Amino acid sequence: MRYSLRDGLLLIQGDHSFLLVGTATEKFSLCIETSQDEFCQGVMPGDIIAVSAPEGGPVEPALMLMELVRTYHVPLLVLPKDHPGSRRMSRVVSVAPEIHTSCSIRRGTHPEQHLICSSDELAGMVLKGDGSNVEILHLPQNAAVRRIQMSIHTRFS
Repeated sequence: MRYSLRDGLLLIQGDHSFLLVGTATEKFSLCIETSQDEFCQGVMPGDIIAVSAPEGGPVEPALMLMELVRTYHVPLLVLPKDHPGSRRMSRVVSVAPEIHTSCSIRRGTHPEQHLICSSDELAGMVLKGDGSNVEILHLPQNAAVRRIQMSIHTRFS
């Protein structure tokens, strides 16, 4: 299924979790910080930015994360696989032209941006960006997709 993201975001909701999906609006360098290294990847307009909340919760923090990455180009932090803090990460972000959701990875521990940790109910999806649209493959039957017009600027200013 293909959805337009022109002037908006998509909220993909399961019964207990969600994924917020937007696109990059400009070219920038996204720095990814690990405990051993720093590397930067190029982000192009139309690349997918996904914020996953495997345990659900309010959408507003996900909107804030989306804006921090998309507008302010805040670096992403990646924890070592055995770091105890990964259990407390309620939302994670990935940025790439194509993103795969997986429930078999630990939150915040994968620098590979084509993967994002999700709940089991939203696992197995593929999000593909092509400019101002996103194509969603393998959308679970119980998942609901809706467009969000709200931005962090109109909500909290």
